Amino acid sequence: MYNRILIANRGEIALRIIRACREMGIETVAVYSQADAESMHVKLADQAFCIGPARSADSYLKIDRIISAAEVGAVDAIHPGYGFLSENAHFNEVCRSCEIDFIGPTPEAMEKLGDKNTARSIAIASDVPVVPGSDGLIEDDAEALRVAEEIGYPVLIKATAGGGGKGMRVATEPAVLAAALAQARNEATAAFGNGGVYLEKYLQRPRHIEVQVVADLHGSVCHFHERDCSVQRRHQKLIEEAPSPTLPPERRKAICEAAVKMIRGAGYTNAGTVEFIVDEEGGFYFIEVNARIQVEHPVTEMITGVDLIKEQIRIASGQPLSRTQDQIPCVGAAMECRINAENPDRNFQPNPGKITGFFAPGGLGVRFDSHVYTGYTVPAYYDSMIGKLIVHRPTRGEAIETMLRALRELQVEGICTTASFHQRVLTHPTFIAGDCDTKFVDRELSGV
Repeated sequence: MYNRILIANRGEIALRIIRACREMGIETVAVYSQADAESMHVKLADQAFCIGPARSADSYLKIDRIISAAEVGAVDAIHPGYGFLSENAHFNEVCRSCEIDFIGPTPEAMEKLGDKNTARSIAIASDVPVVPGSDGLIEDDAEALRVAEEIGYPVLIKATAGGGGKGMRVATEPAVLAAALAQARNEATAAFGNGGVYLEKYLQRPRHIEVQVVADLHGSVCHFHERDCSVQRRHQKLIEEAPSPTLPPERRKAICEAAVKMIRGAGYTNAGTVEFIVDEEGGFYFIEVNARIQVEHPVTEMITGVDLIKEQIRIASGQPLSRTQDQIPCVGAAMECRINAENPDRNFQPNPGKITGFFAPGGLGVRFDSHVYTGYTVPAYYDSMIGKLIVHRPTRGEAIETMLRALRELQVEGICTTASFHQRVLTHPTFIAGDCDTKFVDRELSGV
């Protein structure tokens, strides 16, 4: 087991990893930008090194500075968290070349799955269902027109290196296809340095289901059940829950087994998430693999009782999975609301600033993962999430009631947060019925 781990991240995920390490008797090294000098992860780590100015490009994305901190801190491994360099195969490779373990998959697996078109090919080879679409990247407008005619309009244009909704466009008819292709390519080139795109059939009202999978270095792969992430705004997840309120048992079993096949087919190790969309008839289709721990991993932890960060660390150090598939339960219902420093009444405008008062909710079945405190200043340079409110109760109905109570209890003064918006979602009849698709918020709550 490792003696010391560097966390190449910030905010609540850095704090989450520090907590897991402390319980395992592992020392931690934090890195931070000048804007994060007073962040809680800096205060609680055993050592901390400033790696640059506020901008991510000058600090958290500087591989050489992170490696220098790791070498000065004499660490055995680096945990990348999520975001920043967590899915950067080059960073992964540099860590290993410096004889520092990277807590995640191999660079080769990460690179393969980071390209959506390659990942789609792996899914097909692994007998995992994919959305009807092009066999590979679209080379020209004529090919796009031919493929779109075959699969039928509307079609979705997707960047092969995309994420977060960037490099995606919908074309409803041949007349707009060429322009949509150009827009997607330009956006993808600007965001990812890769303008490659492919086509898929556009599903009108899909649900977003993802499966948490963990694989060790000894050939064992287990799923930790599914999460429903259909409550989204402009492709960004807002609320996640487990188990899915809409999947019947046989469909749940099939989608989890497909996720395991995908991970085996990719030669993947450590924790990852296989994402699917589910159509109105119940058919499910592979979208992508997130080759890292995800923001919503606590939802899975609550229903299984497994600490996924500890599992990641054990597996990276060479230990086998701590349990077999039949030892991974799905107990009760869990739900997570992402609390962002945004003003929902002003089109979710970011609202950084100093927190003048703060009270975290508690009580039976409530967990609040956050790095903020009274007097903390939320920087303007990073993602606006300041915490994750998670509840776990015996039934979904009880989970909704507890979440509403906890959201009302949460007090964050000095800045605006999205807590009030979550209350509107949770009391909406469509959400209560468990009938949300990925367009639900944009369609029914966009003016709220």
